[in-house]
Amino acid sequence: MRRVPLRVLAFLLPALVAGCGGSAGDAAGEGGDPDPTERPAPNPLRNAYFGDLHVHTRFSMDAYIFDVRATPDDAYRYARGEPLVHPAGHTMQLRRPLDFQAVTDHGILLGVLPAMDDPDNPLYDVPLARELRELGPAEGFQRGLRAYRGGEFHEIDGSEANRSAWRRIVESAERHNDPGAFTTFIGYEYTTTAADQGNLHRNVIFRGSEAPEVPFTAMDSGNPEDLWAWLDGLRSEGVEALAIPHNSNGSNGHMFSLLTFGGDPLNAEYAETRMRNEPIVEVTQVKGTSEVHPLLSPNDEWADFEIMPHRISTTLYSEPRGSYVRTAYLDGLLLEETEGFNPFRFGMVGATDTHNAGGTPDEDDFHGKVGNRDATPQLRGSVPLDEPNEDGSPAYAQTYFHNWGAAGLTGAWAEDNTRDSIYDAFRRKETFATTGPRIQVRFFAGYDFDEGLADDPEMITKAYEQGVAMGGDLLADGDRAPKLLLWASGDPESAGLQRLQLVKGWVADGEAHEKLLDVACSDGGTPTGDPPRCPDNGAMVDLSDCSISEGLGAAELRAVFEDPEFDPGQRAVYYLRVLENPTCRWSTWDAIRAGVEPRADLQPTIQERAWSSPIWYRP
Repeated sequence: MRRVPLRVLAFLLPALVAGCGGSAGDAAGEGGDPDPTERPAPNPLRNAYFGDLHVHTRFSMDAYIFDVRATPDDAYRYARGEPLVHPAGHTMQLRRPLDFQAVTDHGILLGVLPAMDDPDNPLYDVPLARELRELGPAEGFQRGLRAYRGGEFHEIDGSEANRSAWRRIVESAERHNDPGAFTTFIGYEYTTTAADQGNLHRNVIFRGSEAPEVPFTAMDSGNPEDLWAWLDGLRSEGVEALAIPHNSNGSNGHMFSLLTFGGDPLNAEYAETRMRNEPIVEVTQVKGTSEVHPLLSPNDEWADFEIMPHRISTTLYSEPRGSYVRTAYLDGLLLEETEGFNPFRFGMVGATDTHNAGGTPDEDDFHGKVGNRDATPQLRGSVPLDEPNEDGSPAYAQTYFHNWGAAGLTGAWAEDNTRDSIYDAFRRKETFATTGPRIQVRFFAGYDFDEGLADDPEMITKAYEQGVAMGGDLLADGDRAPKLLLWASGDPESAGLQRLQLVKGWVADGEAHEKLLDVACSDGGTPTGDPPRCPDNGAMVDLSDCSISEGLGAAELRAVFEDPEFDPGQRAVYYLRVLENPTCRWSTWDAIRAGVEPRADLQPTIQERAWSSPIWYRP
């Protein structure tokens, strides 16, 4: 066995900032924009860059209640590899820096809680502020939610706190943007819910240095369609931005509903507006993975992966139908077939949604999500409380934190590490998502791919020349069947790759169908059966120390595949999923370090994975 290494209102930013494209060193007074001549040359075949587009700091209401005091500057320094002190006092540090990041504090009540805690701020003496200061993270969070839902915050003028916090967020992103080395994006979270508490949250990411004077929030409108209209208005003024839906798993069926927010049937205008403003979707993060649900895809043996069954901030169950990305892809195909439009043509990304100002997506180095509320294994529910149950069995914290996962990251194929290049990848959906490891995936489709393309040194050049990349459309070419190029490269600091899979959705006889096919196997295996599956490669995990089998798994998997059931008259969607060998889940690591048995009702191991954005075949 071997151990896995631990691993417009538009305004231009004023000249007081160190200048567009300033480096992280500028914040420390090191001065000067990076010399463009010293940057790596752009790669026309594109590089894989990894980042986090969902990070909360002290300016988010909930993070501040969780005792998080770190600033956006702290968050960006952490993303570049510097240590960050957790609210509980211990130190967090990434083993490998990120390539890009966005601080996305909640736009609603932005900066209001820090202002309520500042004796020099008029909000300090608001009665609700005094009450919140007296409560701890758990009670304070619940009281804050009640105040928000009950409209108490609407009676408080937090506009100056909003503007001040937003200025600091924008300025921080400008300070730490280091073209060619580290990219920052100005961003925030639009936080809203459906009437029955379904999550409809989006992260808004701006392309460049221009941003609105204040963000559009649920205080302006709780209808995401109004957010899209606002983004369209910004775009007409030259301010480019997009929105990323997240935690659709907790939307109670609303994120990918077949009705509008107001309950009307979807139409072509809705689809065009949504896809113009939401080209990508966050498929994995701490609060669960939103690709697929076992009740929706019972023939997918790997569908029961890091399922967070509840709606956000509750223990109420979330309706799966309308909450998972794969089913949305199928619904979109059917709408396109029957109505002529598709509102669910998303690419995929991942993120952490950390509220600690720094994400920890590694299973063996997970520090939770919500400050002092889940700062210890006991609070996370992975280690028993000091007092057992009456029958002597282990007692665990009554919380849903044990359902959370250590995830995830966005991968983007871009020419260089700059805002324009990476944002363009978002727009064309040449993105992929991972649950934390730096797995790279590429996916192409074309009619003229040679059978030996997967072993060709010019593979990527020819794939771009002869086909379309992930995120694109492949138009019909008579009755010819396309060939699909699938490629995945494992993370050298994680487990080996076990299998490369193709997920297919299609429309036939007025219904949407799906199928999962193993396409490439590790350790000399060959997919067999219907649907084809790789043989078990024998990879094991020793739960006494989390060591894994030596010499099993692949560093790379690749294949050229032709769908044997392809019908040129059927609409179809394809995407790639790659699975690692099993490794210990974060909760098992917690238990081992505490010297206790892993919690019996939690999966002791997981299979980390990555997903490509789809390719859509259009007859």
